[in-house]
Amino acid sequence: MSGSARALVLAAAAVAAGGCRRGAAVAVAADGATTAPAATKTTAPATTTTAPAAPAPAKPRRFHRIDVHTHIGPDGIGRAVRLMDEWGIDGVVNLSGQYPGPPREMLETQLAAAATSGGRIAVFMTPNFKLVRMGKGYGEAMADQLTEGQRLGARGLKITKGLGLGYPGPDGKRLLAIDDPGLDPLWARAGALGMPVAIHIGDPKAFWKPVSPENERWDELRVHPEWSFHGPGIPSWQQLYDAFERLVARHKKTTFIAVHFGNDPEDPANVARMLDKYPNFFIDTAARVPEIGRHPQEKMRKFYAKYQDRVLFGTDTGIGADDADMMYSNGAGVPTRADEVRFFTSTWRYFETSDRQFESPTPIQGRWKIDGVGLPESVLRKIYFDNAARVLRWRPPGT
Repeated sequence: MSGSARALVLAAAAVAAGGCRRGAAVAVAADGATTAPAATKTTAPATTTTAPAAPAPAKPRRFHRIDVHTHIGPDGIGRAVRLMDEWGIDGVVNLSGQYPGPPREMLETQLAAAATSGGRIAVFMTPNFKLVRMGKGYGEAMADQLTEGQRLGARGLKITKGLGLGYPGPDGKRLLAIDDPGLDPLWARAGALGMPVAIHIGDPKAFWKPVSPENERWDELRVHPEWSFHGPGIPSWQQLYDAFERLVARHKKTTFIAVHFGNDPEDPANVARMLDKYPNFFIDTAARVPEIGRHPQEKMRKFYAKYQDRVLFGTDTGIGADDADMMYSNGAGVPTRADEVRFFTSTWRYFETSDRQFESPTPIQGRWKIDGVGLPESVLRKIYFDNAARVLRWRPPGT
């Protein structure tokens, strides 16, 4: 098997496991075929613990909040509203809108479901990467699909890590590169329409290392070995990030929200470099509090103070109709009420307190404790709400 063929096979398996690291927006088969589920269920990581005897006491609401990074199935709207109500979140962005049109009309289905939330759920669409098979002109076709998506009600565009790691290029033999020139019309159209692009590239750097107990993400990888990108024939993490930077640099009029803390939570200095260099570059915090929480407290507090207008709050919560579909974490067992309580209370504790060495929202991401950053209210209001409202041009009712 050639290196490029191995990349398509192994990357397809990983992308099938997770479009936002854990749930596939589009699964890519080894032969280059693609399938798209009606509802993407992307996760935040998991451990299984015993549920508490009673729910956590409600805390006084102090801030408006928009969660810019969730994945909600059409059958999960009721649960999403319940979560928002309980944990003090005014509105969320469902990044699993998929694309419009027959035969499945997935975006239309997601928008109709979101409409039952009373205006509290905005929807991003995802491109139909099967259009790349058409050869010349696929970027324009995808751009036209984006225009239609906006007409229907989509607020932005979501790109999964399949770009660069799973989607085949026009020849069906090589991976479609993150900075593939054929996609330029899509990025340009997003800028012209004022639709931000939430983009996931790469994954935790440890996923490129051998899968063994010595790997710091062993708890995840032993449950989900398909998340590994270790071995020959797969683009390196740095190759992916370099291509991503070229893309951001080339499309200065397009707003990119680099999810998962700029797609490089291990290196805040690199994220700061990108923020300094590219005014069209924003970041969200989804599913990376365990990683950013182990950096020095004062270093991170200064980071948020400097870039307080460029950071958007997100969780990467996956929400479906039943407990098995609720994904604050994704270990071997079904998430519990205790996982939910820990996930949200530890998240607020990270941003709002200066507590040290407490359990992260999702301990499966690493066997370490985290330190809170204790941000001032003026900065919290921007990260939790104001930045999202500005970038998305959207506010939930009552805010």
